[in-house]
Amino acid sequence: MAKKPVLVVLAAGMGSRYGGLKQIDPVGSQGEAILDYSIYDAHQAGFDTVVIIIKEAIREDFMATVGKRLQKAPVEIRYAFQELDKLPAGYTIPEGRSKPWGTAHAVMCAAEAIDGAPFAVINADDYYGKSAFRVIYDQLASSTDPNGHCMVGYELSKTVTDNGSVARGVCVTNDEGYLTGITERTRIEKREGGIAFTEDGEIWTELAPDTTVSMNLWGFMPSMLTAMAELFPAFLDKSLPVNPLKCEYFLPLPVAELTGSHRATVKVLTSPDRWFGVTYAADKPMVVASLKAMTDEGKYPDGLWG
Repeated sequence: MAKKPVLVVLAAGMGSRYGGLKQIDPVGSQGEAILDYSIYDAHQAGFDTVVIIIKEAIREDFMATVGKRLQKAPVEIRYAFQELDKLPAGYTIPEGRSKPWGTAHAVMCAAEAIDGAPFAVINADDYYGKSAFRVIYDQLASSTDPNGHCMVGYELSKTVTDNGSVARGVCVTNDEGYLTGITERTRIEKREGGIAFTEDGEIWTELAPDTTVSMNLWGFMPSMLTAMAELFPAFLDKSLPVNPLKCEYFLPLPVAELTGSHRATVKVLTSPDRWFGVTYAADKPMVVASLKAMTDEGKYPDGLWG
């Protein structure tokens, strides 16, 4: 019998734009963080097991806050740790490097905890909305193609902040709704008259408001973990000589490699929900107000875990 899909939460990021551990920052009336709301929504959609990826350096703070709360959640919580020294044989940490190796590397660090199940991946500090978890759970639970993956795409205009730039995977899809290309844009901003991205801070290229973007809400069959591990050394060989201190193995990189070589497909699911998150400290008041409004409307209990 196929294993039930599990939810993987990326909570090992350093929060450089935010200036703190936003993974554990309270936004709910009882001190809940955004990831509490995501786990609540995911459980309602069918997920019974959650794998949270953190760094050893934040273990104590995380367990004393989020971890303690989640002991009351009606799901099994497993932990995995993303560390710099988790590299393929023959590779070493570049001298002076402190930056994590990126989101795909984080997922690879959770392989043992995922334990051969289909899995969805989310960011700890992004609010995705209830419908997103329902569509991705249903897709993973019903998929019979071992190389058939999926993602939930969002309209770009629903994923930007007034308080600075955001990083998004800009997607291209075919007429059947499958991903044909994804490009990580690390600096997208609201500009006068629209939304645009830049690579160098000088030249800005406009993006249509309804452009489909990835918010790192992926749905993977177990084969993706094997493929990531196979592709990671080639990424290191290419990237370390050029950018040893900051190169990152983002999830879109192995996805693009596999879809581009026709070794896998990624079905792009959609959600009408509006994203919000705390990319910057100035984003927090809006997040708190939005969650309070949804609680007042009855979408969430006042106190998620009783």
